[in-house]
Amino acid sequence: MLTGSKVGLRARHEEDIAILRAELYDDVVNASRSEAGPWRPIGPGSKDPRLVVDDKEQGHVPFSVVELDGGTLVGTATLWGIDNHNRFAHLGLGLLPSSRGKGYGTDVVAVLCHYGFVVRGLQRLQIETLSDNTAMLRSAERNGFVREGVLRSSAWVMGEFLDEVLLGLLVQDWKPDSKG
Repeated sequence: MLTGSKVGLRARHEEDIAILRAELYDDVVNASRSEAGPWRPIGPGSKDPRLVVDDKEQGHVPFSVVELDGGTLVGTATLWGIDNHNRFAHLGLGLLPSSRGKGYGTDVVAVLCHYGFVVRGLQRLQIETLSDNTAMLRSAERNGFVREGVLRSSAWVMGEFLDEVLLGLLVQDWKPDSKG
């Protein structure tokens, strides 16, 4: 398990799947805001790649996020679109509603940076998030990510186009203790 100051990132356990399905993916508004495609229901036993880990997929590394104090599941984190030639990847996270506003997001981003830069030897990490996602923007910037641009009206979310913010962090600009 990879650990931060508040959370740990570990492999997805079978018992995590029902919780993540019910609290993250069955929430139409939340799922619509966090996924690139339209929301669709996920049936029990589904092999949906957002939930079930494919150990053969090398370009996508999903984690379950747990509290260090007690091991309670608080969300999911992913390093995705891993490009080993150009040495970059995207990162994302989703926290259960009861776990938001506790500083976990900033810690998750810090641990994902450690994983990407130290464990995987990447040069660049990137985040794309909706422009009104202040929690993710704050978590990214506290970890040293820089706003590199705005993708105007690039995300179709619940009947309207929204802007996305593109943030990047290079390994030479990363400060492991920059969590804030």
